[in-house]
Amino acid sequence: MSFKTHCLAAVAALALMCGAVQAQTLRYANQGELKSLDPYTVNETTTNAHLGHPYEGLTARGKDLKIEPALAEKWEISADGLKWRFFLRKGVKFHDGSDFTADDVIFSADRVRAQGSNFTTRIPTSAKFVKVDDHTVDVILTAPNPILNAQWDTWYIMSKKWAEANNAVAPTPAAATTPSHASLNANGTGPYRIESHQPGVKTVFKLNENYWKKIEGNIKEIIFTPISSDATRVAALLSGEVDVIEPVPIQDIQRVNASGNAQVLTGPELRTIFLGFDQTRDELLESSVKGKNPFKDPKVRQAFYQAIDIETIKSRVMRGLSTPSPLMIAPELYPHAGFTRAKFDTEAAKKLLAEAGYPQGFELGMDCPNDRYVNDGQICQAVVGMLARIGVKVNLNAQPKAQYFAKVLKPGGYKTSFYLLGWTPGTFDSHNVLYDILGCRDVAGSSRGESNLGNYCNKKVDELTDKILVESDTAKRNAMIGEAYKMTVDEFSYIPLHQQALAWGVSKKVKLAQRADNSVLLYYATKEQ
Repeated sequence: MSFKTHCLAAVAALALMCGAVQAQTLRYANQGELKSLDPYTVNETTTNAHLGHPYEGLTARGKDLKIEPALAEKWEISADGLKWRFFLRKGVKFHDGSDFTADDVIFSADRVRAQGSNFTTRIPTSAKFVKVDDHTVDVILTAPNPILNAQWDTWYIMSKKWAEANNAVAPTPAAATTPSHASLNANGTGPYRIESHQPGVKTVFKLNENYWKKIEGNIKEIIFTPISSDATRVAALLSGEVDVIEPVPIQDIQRVNASGNAQVLTGPELRTIFLGFDQTRDELLESSVKGKNPFKDPKVRQAFYQAIDIETIKSRVMRGLSTPSPLMIAPELYPHAGFTRAKFDTEAAKKLLAEAGYPQGFELGMDCPNDRYVNDGQICQAVVGMLARIGVKVNLNAQPKAQYFAKVLKPGGYKTSFYLLGWTPGTFDSHNVLYDILGCRDVAGSSRGESNLGNYCNKKVDELTDKILVESDTAKRNAMIGEAYKMTVDEFSYIPLHQQALAWGVSKKVKLAQRADNSVLLYYATKEQ
């Protein structure tokens, strides 16, 4: 063989090698940032999905969203439903090489319920975790809870030794101004470890070669870069600079599909986008009304509801890719039969405001993320215009999600008067919505209402919610759920807007499973050479 032939062969081999390496690196861009690696800082789907690469829970959810074993390989429930025994997987190691044991589960159960955590509803406040041995944990309850572990796929288990050694025993609040060690570093048991993390800039994940099971995909490295600009994010996908983007702006779906080198994965999402009000303060934080809170009057809440033209939001802002909703839960999770939205009627809304004592309307502030949900900033701008027609002047504060959550989740009381939020129930069950979003907040010793930013409160709804949790008869349970929802609808507790559609941009070299909860989990991904 000649020298030239040797060289050509070497070049070809090198090209193949480089192609193989490139194929094992997946570049992912999202409109929002990943600010904190602390898995208890912000209960938000995209962040949970990011952190589902280095961390994992006792349970997991498959592509079909069904609960399956993870760090707990099995569990048993006592006949009275008051004791759950979890058998932990043996031989699992954290990324620093230390063993995963029952001590880590008990530590994580305490940490996730501590002040500063945004995941306190993951575990009942009164639940006691008891170590049976290094790989067995009992959870003792004061009342049966048949869906106890239904959202433990995103209650991520942390290393007790690592947290103690790095002064990270306490969870990092969303409003923290100084990053903790846990917000800048991660030490989980998951399929990928954190190689590097520049908050808000870039995060690199590398395959955990010692992971306890084989992943479905072939990705050895994930490079995540936030790209807030819709145009830039789409251009990066079409040029091949990134392999996966989320979301694809609605107006660009056709262009991406026609590109020949990328496609848009679409489907219904379980998330509900809604508007909420501060219903607890005696005076709103940002309002021209002094000495009282207009949102304590259901007529004002109804006026806001009826001032919003949901069909215009669907057709113009969402370009048809949304499903207007009368309830705070998707119809796939609870049927909407028997419930209808209050009719859009500007004149009726003006009349309601006048009856409530605001014939000229009033002024107030509104908080909105602009990089979290599909067209969230545009939705809020549309709402501002619609409310202006009934004399309400809204001063919109639209911010990136990191700043938004830092403001509205401030310790010592949520800091917003009127806001937009999205919610996917972690259990995929109505109890989660009734407890987390519609439950009375600030009840001593309770995690109820953790994400009820405006503190809507109806004790009868809470009583029903507690009965719903333990009711095993499906028909009776669904009847109680319907009764609870009717109370909240009649009181205009919130303004549900719609369920948005999923829109992921994916290179045609990549195959990726799309879950209806909008979790972009890249251990499912495969990339061609």
